[in-house]
Amino acid sequence: MDSRESERQFDNEVLEVDTLAQMFAKTVERNEGQPAQRYKGGIYDRSLAGTAFEPAPDGEFAMLTYDQMGEIVGVLTAGFRDLGVKAGDRVGMFASTRMEWAQCDFALLSAGAVITTVYSSSAPAQVQYLLDDPDATGVVVENEAALERVLEVEDELNLEFIVSMDTLSTSASEREDVMTLQEVYERGLEAYDEEAFTGWLEKRTPDDLASLIYTSGTTGQPKGVELTHRNFRENVNQVYRRYGPRPGKPEGSPSIDTDTQTVSFLPLAHVFERTAGHFLMFAAGGCVAYAESSDTLKEDFQLVGPTTATSVPRVYEKIYDAIREQASESPVKERIFNWATGVSRDYYRADSPGGLLGIKMKIADSLVFSQVKEALGGNVQFLVSGGGTLSPDLCTLYHGMGLPIYEGYGLTETSPVVTTNPPEEPKIGTIGVPVEGCTVKVDESVAPKEGTGSVEGETGELLVNGPNVARGYWNKPGKTAEAFFEDDEGRWFRTGDIVTIRPDGYLVFHERSKQIMVLSTGKNVAPAPIEDSFAQSQVVEQCMVVGDGEKFVGALIVPNFAYLREELDLEDDESVTENEAAKALIQEEIDAVNENFAKHERIKQFQLVTEEFTEENEMLTPTMKKKRRVILEKFNEEVADIYPERSADAAEAAD
Repeated sequence: MDSRESERQFDNEVLEVDTLAQMFAKTVERNEGQPAQRYKGGIYDRSLAGTAFEPAPDGEFAMLTYDQMGEIVGVLTAGFRDLGVKAGDRVGMFASTRMEWAQCDFALLSAGAVITTVYSSSAPAQVQYLLDDPDATGVVVENEAALERVLEVEDELNLEFIVSMDTLSTSASEREDVMTLQEVYERGLEAYDEEAFTGWLEKRTPDDLASLIYTSGTTGQPKGVELTHRNFRENVNQVYRRYGPRPGKPEGSPSIDTDTQTVSFLPLAHVFERTAGHFLMFAAGGCVAYAESSDTLKEDFQLVGPTTATSVPRVYEKIYDAIREQASESPVKERIFNWATGVSRDYYRADSPGGLLGIKMKIADSLVFSQVKEALGGNVQFLVSGGGTLSPDLCTLYHGMGLPIYEGYGLTETSPVVTTNPPEEPKIGTIGVPVEGCTVKVDESVAPKEGTGSVEGETGELLVNGPNVARGYWNKPGKTAEAFFEDDEGRWFRTGDIVTIRPDGYLVFHERSKQIMVLSTGKNVAPAPIEDSFAQSQVVEQCMVVGDGEKFVGALIVPNFAYLREELDLEDDESVTENEAAKALIQEEIDAVNENFAKHERIKQFQLVTEEFTEENEMLTPTMKKKRRVILEKFNEEVADIYPERSADAAEAAD
């Protein structure tokens, strides 16, 4: 029996179609006494600490069991209902990823609310839009800083209450409609009634709205994607069928089950972590530890010792950069590192890796890779990558090290998982095959094959059909009609992404259709594969390809400032961008990358920029996708220097 048929026939108590609140209640009952959440001390001034659970020692992780977590969720549910939360009310979640986010999510869903998410980095204007558009009646904020951002725009909102996860100063808590999570919990202790709680759960159906998740908005205002309990629940089932403990899986094939431990650090406000690192993990009975500061991620991995984690490509690139930087401390270490990474790739690509290659791999593992695995806690069985494309060469390296990364693909509108690589047969360079119950096809009329590589198969805009596909956009019937349509085969979502469906059923991602560049020569260029080729570069930190409407491809390059300053003995970042030796090293890197692309896809000119693309400067979305329009506006002078003829023509036209 092949793995696809095995997925279809898999039967397990996790695989139900109920509401998310019912799903959680059942997993609490099944896994009573088992570890559910781990939380760190010394990071937050948690208002629930000392009331709902014991504080964790500073710098250490404490643990809650499923029955303890279930009790907290039940009491908070009663507390939110006592506050006036009714079925269908929209309530905002405005906090970074942490234990209380998960508890409040299940509590509000149990109360019948619809969760609308706000990224923790949102400025006041964004906060206003993300709470006003869904007409939220309340919001749960992380702390006083987030509260201040809400209060700055509260006159434009219809909020009945604001709840803070952390303690508040006296002045902040003087208002009756502002309170801490501890106060909600205490109200719940007085109001809780088991029969009433059960009734709230039973009144909700899988087709009720569960959450509005706003697209991160690389262009224009974010759209609120309407995701039902069924959308999420079906997607949990789809992913569990692929990664769960199916009978007959090959020996050594990893599973997500009651022994799974993960570290959650991506934004729970985004659908990827909400499904893969939250709903799925709790449904499976796994334990979620919260890396509650990005500055301590390495330390948290070592303390937790996770078996798996979900992340975006940029994080895997940074892990590799950190390993390489450590190896570059001495010429000997650097030579060993380069030799070992070469061995790992050869080992993974070999049909029968044994003999001399096997001996080399054992030496490479002893000298380099075992240290990498220990740095990640020593227990990682597999990693999952989504939210962007991962360099195939980098993915091969991780697989060769014994840290397989299974790349997948999804969108907010699909809850999100559409495809992912099966552990039994991962194929690097692809985004895997569709999950069970999800049907895909391409609209070949949307984009020409030229500019998307020479992959064999059907190429065009990806269309998705399945129970995980959202019902539409909140209060945007026009946008809904543009993105969703029906034909004889069912209801489809237009992803806007260009893919190839290979003859073996695996998909290869190329680019967003709107981001395919058309040169003035008529040639098409997909930026993502070119940009991803710099993932392992020692001298290039980030690259954004430009050239739409131009004669040739150019690039804005963020140098690896730290490496180049040390290598060339330079004083500051600005001196790096002006240094000819630095430019020469980067040109060598570009020349090497260009060898892998067609003549019209090669970078002909580049400009160095002094500022990294980050979420803080609004050049990346919270899920680390480039905001190309923002970057182009920020560095318009550098782009003009790449295309001086265009600038001259524009000046002449202006005259």
